[in-house]
Amino acid sequence: MSRFDDPDPVEVEAELHEIKGALFDDRITALTPADPICLPDGASVREAIERMLAGRQAGVLVVDGAGRLAGIFTERDVLTRVAGRGLAPEATRLGQVMTANPEALSTGDRIAYAIHCMSVAGYRTIPLVDADRRPVGVVTVSDVLRWLAGLFPEAILNLRPGDALKRPDEMDAG
Repeated sequence: MSRFDDPDPVEVEAELHEIKGALFDDRITALTPADPICLPDGASVREAIERMLAGRQAGVLVVDGAGRLAGIFTERDVLTRVAGRGLAPEATRLGQVMTANPEALSTGDRIAYAIHCMSVAGYRTIPLVDADRRPVGVVTVSDVLRWLAGLFPEAILNLRPGDALKRPDEMDAG
């Protein structure tokens, strides 16, 4: 079949079944989450920002003395809780401006649940922890977008500015 022929309904159905399975069954490990940047609550905001910039990450995970997740500090916090309040990054400690006891997921949780958390709660960065609540990674909106682009490469990656997305029932296979 050439690229320009009508799509084979069996192939289209198989592709849709595969995408539906990925949407509901893939686990967070499929997103290849980044290793977390972890700092104690006594670290300065300046150090957190430097580590975020160096690691090209949107946040740091704040850990207690036993290495368990105690909080999260993100780029949004830099704007709203530090710069927005006129605080000095060098003098401000993470414990003062972090989100304490953030919701966290495990690498075995489904991607659909991570998307749910991001959508409903407005999270852009979600900590990943092990059974002892020790950080093992972070998942971001960007990770989810890359995964979705992999599921829908023709629909997402080939759009020109101004193109509209087709409805799924109108989407072609090529």
